[in-house]
Amino acid sequence: QVQLVESGGGLVQAGGSLRLSCAASGRTFSISAMGWFRQAPGKEREFVATINWDSGNTYYADSVKGRFTISRDNAKNTVYLQMNSLKPEDTAVYSCARRDSQSSTYNYWGQGTQVTVSS
Repeated sequence: QVQLVESGGGLVQAGGSLRLSCAASGRTFSISAMGWFRQAPGKEREFVATINWDSGNTYYADSVKGRFTISRDNAKNTVYLQMNSLKPEDTAVYSCARRDSQSSTYNYWGQGTQVTVSS
């Protein structure tokens, strides 16, 4: 079984910061990439950021570029999301996801952690 466990969500005022963590465990194929997604109330889930596990190459949604930073610890199978200059529109449930070497899409997902930004 593969399990993703997220932590670090919470309530913060606009302009503040949060750091999310997600640790992957369980037996599966090697990690190809890990990423973060979010879903705000009444809206579709959207892509936030991803990182390639071998190269460390990163990619961000335009809405968070320059404010959020994704990073990883390969040895611990853990991905992080540093969120700065938070805005009320960043309020959402944030989920981490894992893509292994046998899939072209994210095939394992965490339970999500709530991030609430007050104005």
